[in-house]
This record gives sequence, structure tokens and C-alpha cells, in this order.
Amino acid sequence: MEASRRRTQHGANRANGKDSEQGEQPAQWGRAWEVDWFSLISVIALLCFAPFIVYYFVMACDQYQCSVSQPLLELFRGETTLLSIWARSPSVTWAAAKIYAVWVGFQMFLYMCVPDVTHKFIPGYVGGVQDGARTPAGLINKYEINGLQCWLITHALWYANAQHFHWFSPTILFDNWIPLMWCANILGYAVASFAFAKAYLFPTNSEDCKFTGNIFYNYMMGIEFNPRVGKWFDFKLFFNGRPGIVAWTLINLSFMAKQQELYGHVTNSMVLVNVLQAIYVLDFFWNEAWYLKTIDICHDHFGWYLGWGDCGLYLVYHPVQLSSGHALAVLLLGLVGYYIFRSTNHQKDLFRRTDGSCSIWGGKPAHIECSYRSADGGVHHSKLMISGFWGVARHFNYTGDLMGSLAYCAACGFGHFLPYFYIVYMTILLVHRCVRDEHRCGSKYGKDWKRYTDTVPYRLIPGVF
Repeated sequence: MEASRRRTQHGANRANGKDSEQGEQPAQWGRAWEVDWFSLISVIALLCFAPFIVYYFVMACDQYQCSVSQPLLELFRGETTLLSIWARSPSVTWAAAKIYAVWVGFQMFLYMCVPDVTHKFIPGYVGGVQDGARTPAGLINKYEINGLQCWLITHALWYANAQHFHWFSPTILFDNWIPLMWCANILGYAVASFAFAKAYLFPTNSEDCKFTGNIFYNYMMGIEFNPRVGKWFDFKLFFNGRPGIVAWTLINLSFMAKQQELYGHVTNSMVLVNVLQAIYVLDFFWNEAWYLKTIDICHDHFGWYLGWGDCGLYLVYHPVQLSSGHALAVLLLGLVGYYIFRSTNHQKDLFRRTDGSCSIWGGKPAHIECSYRSADGGVHHSKLMISGFWGVARHFNYTGDLMGSLAYCAACGFGHFLPYFYIVYMTILLVHRCVRDEHRCGSKYGKDWKRYTDTVPYRLIPGVF
């Protein structure tokens, strides 16, 4: 959608200490959010209750056969208490803490100490040292792109253990699921707290820090743009992409192993969830260099929102064997969603890399010229593409993402609401991201953004929203 190039310096537009009146000044790039009471209350509620909401759904599977309503009904009728529910749930254990510490430490070692070599022999893969996008302060950070290599090494070791070494059971993640969940929450809050303190005490780049004046909002949404320790350890890239996403496919494999252990077979629904989500994970790591240009890296500051934040679990407790028609429909929905997601992002990436000199859907893509100012005073020009999927809706990649998310849920059948919490969560997340992104773009591009939204009026679903 966007291709940028630096044009002029702020000083060139000033004469005798005053802005030149020739031409309208570009909009200022930066976070456009005002912290109103609704935002403040929402932030505090999420910080306090998000882990317990996740715990509630996991507990419902563990204690109530995935019934979301039964715990509430028993509490209402006085048949149980919150303390008794809590007492029946596993808490943090030393075993889980050691598993989680070894896991995060191993991923950190792969990220920091094993430079990428896969790009040298895998055709088409972009790895190694890559440039990120320009920050609001005008900086361009460098990143070591080795996520695919980390994923391959990790899964090769997992396979070697399952087939030969037998150091641990393939069901280890399922068997320690609730304690591991608490370990992940503790690390999430610890990382967010460290990033919060670091922004005040020793920021990586003070010009890329944003303070709203509200401590809760600063903690939630982040202050520093690209917090780093040393030259290469980038908080955003590591905590968004490594411990969690590398583990995603291992978690699914662990759930699949547990289903095999309990029932003597693996259902087609479990296979579908594993395959569809593995496609998404591999796509992420194959396109990790492209990820450097997404909203997470390009525009979000690093705080609790990025540092903290499963269908497979449900299928362990409720093995669902889908009919051939149902399984085919889920597969098609997932693949079509993935095609839209990947094609839309590819069009944006191609347009950006070629500065619009490419072919989209058989023709030269149309675009809107716009400009913005970075914090260092530099004035830059960009192009907003209005062809291909980006002419259908402003965030059509999210539409594909939501189709894939719905496919994961539909693979679980229609016996319980709990698996569909995922599509509800993803819808809220992506709609909120749309709104945040458009506030930012409105501040960044000003009247040019209004021209763009007039040309492409819908966000996600043409004719609807």
C-alpha cells in the first residue's frame, strides 16, 4: 500500500525562522491517540483481567469439559466457590518454570548467536541482516532475520527427541499447560515492566519515545519505539515472533500426541488445525523480512500490548471427527483466507519494493501521492496503492486473516462456544488495529489520507464495513 522515499529537510522549508507559506505543510507523523476515560478504563481492565479471562477458558476445558457456562451456573447456585475452582487448578510449578526458562533461553540463543545461513541455499527466501522501516525519528534499524532457521532447528530437535532420544514426552506441553500459561503471563508482565522502566532510565533512542502523561496507557501501549539491549537484541522482533510463534506448531503437535495417547487415534479435525496453523506459522517466518514493515514493527511502541499478548486444546478434550464435506469446507475456507492474506500482503510488498513500477492484476497499480514529516524534520513522500486487493478494502489482508481464524474454529465443530472465542478475540483485535492504524495514518498523512479513504471507503468487508 505504501512506498516511501525521503525528499527534503525541514530546514529547507523555513525562511527567517518562519515556515514558508508556499504550499501546505505535511502532517506530523506520530501516535495520534488521546487518552480519554473510556480508553483509560479499558487499559486498566485489560491489564488486571486479561490473564484471568484466558485462565477461565483453559480452566473450563480442564474442569468442565469445555463448558463456558457451567462454572458460572455452579457459582450462581452455590455449588462451588472461586477458591475451590482455583484450588483444583494447577499453579506454577518448578517443572513448568524450568521448561519455560529453557525454552525462552534456547530461542534467545538461536536468535542472538546463530546467524542465518538458510537464505544462502533456499531459493527465494530473504534472511540475514535486513533494514527495517524508518522510525518516526527518521532512523532505520537493522535486524538479523533468522526466524525460519530457528523454527527448522527447533522442530528438527523435537522430531529427533520424539523418534530417537526420548528426553521428554511429546505431550509435555499439554501435561504442563496451565503452569506454562502462568509462566508465560509472568514473563509478559516482566518484559513489559522492564521496557517501561527502560524507556525512562536508558532508552535506546529518546527521540522515538512517546509519553502520553498517563502511566497506565504508557505501560499498556508502550513508550519506546524499538527498545533494544545491545546492537541486535530487539524486543519487538524477539517477543512478537520467537518464543510464541515458534512454539505454536509445537503446542499443536503436543496436543495431537495427547489425543493419540488418550484415544488411540488422531481425528481429521486435529490434523486440519495443525496443517492450517502450520501454514500460517511458516508463512510468517518465510516472510519475516516483510514483517519488519508491518504495523507491529513500523508503528506500535513496545509495551504490554505487544509483550504479553487454542483450538487444539479443545480437540484433546472433545475429539471431533468431521464429515468429509465439513472437513473439505473448513480446508477451503482456511486456504482461501490464506490466499487473500498472503496475496494482499504480497501486493503491498511488491508495490513498496518497486515504488509502484509493477503489475497488479494485469496492470500498473493506481495510487495516491501523499507526504508526511518525521520527528527529525525530514519531509517524505509516499504512495498509497488503490489497486488490487487494496482497492477492495483498506485492510483486506485482515479479512483473509479472519477467514483463516474462522476455519480453525469451524474445525472444532459446533458442540461448544469455547473454540469460537478465538474468532471473537481476533475480530476485536483486528478491528481495533484497523482503528488504531487509521488514526495514525490520519495524523501522518492529513488531507491525503482523507483522499485515500474517499477512494477506498471500506475497511474490511466491501459494502459492509
